[in-house]
Amino acid sequence: MTRSNHSMVDSDTLAIRRASRIVGARIALVCAAVVALVIVAMFVYILSEISAGELFGPLPDTENLTVSASGLLRAATVLGVALIILAGVMSWLVTLRAVQPLGEVLRMQRAFVADASHELRTPLAVLDARLQVLQRALPAGDPSSLVVADLRGDAKDLIHIVNDLLESAEAGGVAVNDTVVVDVKPAVSAAVQSIELIAVEKQITLDLDAPESAPARVPAASVTRCVVALLDNALRFAPRGSVISVGVGVDKKSVSVTVRDRGPGIHGIDPARIFDRFAHSGAVADDSGNARTGFGIGLSLVREIAVRYGGSVSVVESTSAGTAIRLTFPRGRLPVPGNSE
Repeated sequence: MTRSNHSMVDSDTLAIRRASRIVGARIALVCAAVVALVIVAMFVYILSEISAGELFGPLPDTENLTVSASGLLRAATVLGVALIILAGVMSWLVTLRAVQPLGEVLRMQRAFVADASHELRTPLAVLDARLQVLQRALPAGDPSSLVVADLRGDAKDLIHIVNDLLESAEAGGVAVNDTVVVDVKPAVSAAVQSIELIAVEKQITLDLDAPESAPARVPAASVTRCVVALLDNALRFAPRGSVISVGVGVDKKSVSVTVRDRGPGIHGIDPARIFDRFAHSGAVADDSGNARTGFGIGLSLVREIAVRYGGSVSVVESTSAGTAIRLTFPRGRLPVPGNSE
């Protein structure tokens, strides 16, 4: 199946194109307003010079070409519309050229993040291995065991962050033209199971509601990675003892996964920007009074993966009663056993 051009570009390119359209549209609107004022001024001037009885008749000056006032007004209207269209096209071209350096900066940023992540992975892996050896060498009941365990946890957190950075940098590549179709339900279930242990510690219940079959044109590992990131974000803000619901929906063109928490909602940032790389929400106090901030690398990675496979991710609701984030992928058709596509 041939994929659309929209799914063949990374999110940075889409952001540049969106910025070009917005800036170009604003310039075109200003130009259109100027042209409209000119046309109105011409109308007012012509109507002020022509009496009501002569409005639709020929001009009385017979020594010059006979020109109908209504014809002159029509010509002015056509000219104005042509100027507006030309202004819009020129504005878009100029804006697209102006934001090209921004695209180059974003590509350089992505390359730097990938290179830095590659350099950090090895020493962090060595550090974790040495901590593991030290942890095993400590005798039972040693008071240092808890400290070493905490250090291992911190090292693993750093490894996860570096992996997220690397995957975010590499996810901007061009998607495969023909991605295998998989059932999303097992991939979502795997994500829920991997997060369930963390949820139990916070006394949070994960509720999965999925149909029998939800075929989508995206790798199962990518679905699991995205849902894990969404659940991790929800756990960060969900109050203790609440429920996080995960719903899988299927329609004619897409398969969606919606993660809904009962947290305080998004604060300190426009909900549309939480998927920007390194964007952060405002601090929100948890049950113990500690301030938490969120929306860093994880949600940016979700958008990178979704865009790469022709999908999308968006905030569908954010109130004081909770936040719902929906992830969508193009729907596919599972192969029938024994038949080839």
